[in-house]
Amino acid sequence: MIEKLQDKFTRYEIARILGARSLQLAMDAPVLLKLTKEEDDELNYDTLKIAEKELESEILPITIRRPLPKKSEKTIKKLSEEEVKEKLEKQVEMQRKLAEKEEKLKQIEEKEEEKGIKETAEIMEMAKPEDEIEERPPEEKVVEREI
Repeated sequence: MIEKLQDKFTRYEIARILGARSLQLAMDAPVLLKLTKEEDDELNYDTLKIAEKELESEILPITIRRPLPKKSEKTIKKLSEEEVKEKLEKQVEMQRKLAEKEEKLKQIEEKEEEKGIKETAEIMEMAKPEDEIEERPPEEKVVEREI
C-alpha cells in the first residue's frame, strides 16, 4: 500500500516519516487514527504498523522540505515540450557560435605565426644539384715511420 505514496515521496522520505512517527508512538504519543478493538488487536500495538496506517490515510501532520541547490526554496517549474526544445536550440546555437569563434581564433593565430616566421626566419631556396658537390681538400700523404 505504501507503493501508492512513492509517487508523492521518495523511499527515503517514507522511511524517515515512518521512523519518526513510530518513535513518537513508542513515546506514548496519541494515535491519530480511530482504531476498532479488532484492528488494535490485529496490529498488536506495533508502532511501525500503526505509523504505516496513519501515513496511508494521509492524516499525519508532518511536512517534508526538500532542499534545492544553493539553499533556494523555489518550487521547480515543469517545462513544457516547447520550452525544452527552445532551450535545446539555444544551447546548440551557443555551441555553434563558440565553435566558430574558436575556429576564427585558430585561423588568426596561424596567420600571426606565419607572419612571425616570415619576418624572423631566413627564406630558404631550393637546393640545386651543383650545390651538392663538396670541395674536398687534397689528400694528405701518410708517412710511415719505424719505431
